[in-house]
Amino acid sequence: SAEVSEAAQKSQSSGAVPAHPRDTVTRPCAGMRRAMARAAVGDDDYGEDPTVNELQRLAAGVLGMESALFVPSATMANLIAVMCHCQRRGAQLFLGQNTHLHLHEHGGAAQVAGVHSQALPDLPDGTFDLEQLELAIREAHSSRYYPRPELICLENTHSSAGGRALPLTYLSQVRGLADRYGLRVHMDGARLMNAAVAQGVEPAQIAQHCDSVSLCFSKGLGAPAGAVLAGRREFVSEAWRVRKLLGGGLRQAGVLAAAARLGLQHAERTLRRDHDNARRFAEGIHVLDSPLCSINLAAVETNIVMVNVQGPWPSPAELCDRLCAVSEEEVAETGQAVSVLLLPWSARTVRAVWHRNVSARDTELARRKLEFVPCYRPE
Repeated sequence: SAEVSEAAQKSQSSGAVPAHPRDTVTRPCAGMRRAMARAAVGDDDYGEDPTVNELQRLAAGVLGMESALFVPSATMANLIAVMCHCQRRGAQLFLGQNTHLHLHEHGGAAQVAGVHSQALPDLPDGTFDLEQLELAIREAHSSRYYPRPELICLENTHSSAGGRALPLTYLSQVRGLADRYGLRVHMDGARLMNAAVAQGVEPAQIAQHCDSVSLCFSKGLGAPAGAVLAGRREFVSEAWRVRKLLGGGLRQAGVLAAAARLGLQHAERTLRRDHDNARRFAEGIHVLDSPLCSINLAAVETNIVMVNVQGPWPSPAELCDRLCAVSEEEVAETGQAVSVLLLPWSARTVRAVWHRNVSARDTELARRKLEFVPCYRPE
C-alpha cells in the first residue's frame, strides 16, 4: 500500500531519480543517527532498557495515558489491542471497511485473535454513520445468534480517506455510544500526530476518547522502526504478555527508541512542514486547471493528497507512468530530469503522501511535472 509522492531531480546529464512510493522510506537524519549510536541500552524484554523506558513514559504523557508499551510496529500494536480488549473468542469489533486494520493487516483480528470484524461503510471524511453503528450494536445485543460486540476501532488520520483527521465531536460521540453499550474504543493512531497538528490540539485531546491508542514512529515522525500502544496501566500490563506471545519482545531496543523519541519531540515542526508542502501541491494542481486531474481542496488536511483523474484517458496507472518517465522535451525546456512516483489508488484516483525528506523545492518540481504530461491518448 505505497503512498508517497516525491520529486527527485538531478542535472540533465545525471538523469531522473525515481522516488519511493511510501512515507515509510525516510532515512534517519544525522541527529537520529547520533542519538541511536549514543543510546543507553539494556534488555527491554526484562524492562531494563532505559531509553525504551524513557520513550514509553514520554509517549504516555503525550497521549494522556497512564502507560505505554514499545512494540516493533503499529500493526502489532493494533493486534495486541484487539487481543486485550476482546479476550472472548468470537467477540465482535466494529470498524470502517476501508481502514488499515481491516484491509492491510492480514486479517490478524480473525487469524490470530479469533475476533469477528463487522465492517461499516466509511464516509468521505473517514467517519462512519453512528446511527448505523448503534443499530448494528443493538441488533447484536438483542440476538442469540450474533457475535457479542466488544470493541470499536477507529483510524486517525484515516489513510484511505486521504489523511482526514477525525473531528473531535465525532470522537466524543463514539465514546458516548461505546459507554452506553459497554464497548471499548481503540484508535489506530499511526498518524495521530498528523491529526493533532492539523487540528491544533494536543494529542491527548484526541486520545482521551479512547481506551487504547497506537502511534507509529516510522511514518511521518521519520524513525526507522517502532510504535507504541498506550492505555490504562492494567491494559498495558496485559499488552506486554500479548507482545511476548507474538514474538515482539525486544532486547537492546534503545537504539530504535532513541530515534523514535527524537521524532516524537520534533513532530509538530516536521509534520507542519509536510502538511504545508502537501497543501501547496494541491493548490498548484487546482490553479493549473488541468484536463487530466483535479483536487478537492477541502479534503486536503494533512500530508496526503488524493488526485482525481478525469476523462477516459489516462488511467491512474498510465498517469503515474507518465509522471515517472522523463521526456526529451521536458529536459530541453527545463534543463532538469524530474521523476515523480505516485500510487494508483483506485479506478480514478492517484494518491500522494509527503514526508520529512520531501522539500518545498521537491514539491514545486512535482507540481511543474504535470505540465509536461500530455493530455492526449498516445497512438
